[in-house]
Amino acid sequence: MVMPTNEVICSGMIDRIGLETSNITFKTAVNSFEEILPVPTHKVGLQKVADMLLDPETGVIKTTSEITAVGHRVVHGGSYFSDTAIITEEVKEKIKELSELAPLHNPAHLVGINVAEEIFSDAKQVAVFDTAFHQTIPVEAHKYAIPNFLLTEHKVRVYGFHGTSHKYVSEKAISYLEKNSKIITIHLGNGCSMTAIKDGKSIDTTMGFSPSNGLIMGTRAGDIDQSVIFYMVKNLGYTPDEVNSILLKQSGMLGLTGYSDLRDIESKAEEGNKDCELALLMNAYRIRKTIGAYAAALNGLDAIVFTAGIGENSSFMRNLICTDMDYFGIQIDTAKNQIRSKELREINTADSTVKILVVPTDEEYEIANQVFQLLEN
Repeated sequence: MVMPTNEVICSGMIDRIGLETSNITFKTAVNSFEEILPVPTHKVGLQKVADMLLDPETGVIKTTSEITAVGHRVVHGGSYFSDTAIITEEVKEKIKELSELAPLHNPAHLVGINVAEEIFSDAKQVAVFDTAFHQTIPVEAHKYAIPNFLLTEHKVRVYGFHGTSHKYVSEKAISYLEKNSKIITIHLGNGCSMTAIKDGKSIDTTMGFSPSNGLIMGTRAGDIDQSVIFYMVKNLGYTPDEVNSILLKQSGMLGLTGYSDLRDIESKAEEGNKDCELALLMNAYRIRKTIGAYAAALNGLDAIVFTAGIGENSSFMRNLICTDMDYFGIQIDTAKNQIRSKELREINTADSTVKILVVPTDEEYEIANQVFQLLEN
């Protein structure tokens, strides 16, 4: 079951919350604008959104009671949630409990939920968990080689993230290919992850117990030998919290280059910055290596799918990743790769045995659709 319509009647975004000023964008059928406003908190920001929705000239509702449901993306659902859930006090307690595993995300999600409950008091609040899509990963892939009690008693395992995006783009790709397929989805943004998907189900993914490992990301290190952590604490004098901050907020592309935005890194690399050149090569190498591993896990490969900010927009990274992958039947068409579009498209050569697809993700639609399905059922 899907929503009867996928028409977007309004959209918007507020970012830089917590700083002196915030950026707000809002768009309806009759109005769109972008402003810099003094919006220091989530509550003030969401109230501004409500005001825009209620504006008598350009809004789309007359009272907040017209909003019957509010969908919230929640990064970590742990082993508690394998599907979308109506938010109760118990659900909020679980989200709070899991904040230690997703410290950059879950606390902010909980704030957003509490504020939405105040402003849209008549609406059902619904949580859509990034980890839910990955609950199908088999035990041989999600279990760590550590003492069993850490899984059975403390639920230490691979959970996976970006599930909302991986689910959405894989379903689009399967529909396009017109068959259940062996697909690798590559979500590249400030956070990056890859998922091996067989017949519509996640069977492995690069992020694990938290959203910190796997690929090189904007500020996160990705995979690293755990001995490095102990070395930094024991021999270099860092505290565990300092090491955690370094690996989550000061590493990745930022640590390698001084920049976290790929557009800046690509620009500097073109100017001859060696650190930026190397960082791009490292990033592409780790993605290519994972394509090989997941092709083995899937025992074949029908398509790779690029999505998210970098995956959809950086022809440079897509080319760097797909070059010298002939052994796997991956051959990129450089001319097609340069085309920019908001639609699903192929960028492989005619004789490539593996499709290379660019599929714009739409996590907002996926969240809305999952909320609709839950309430209808």
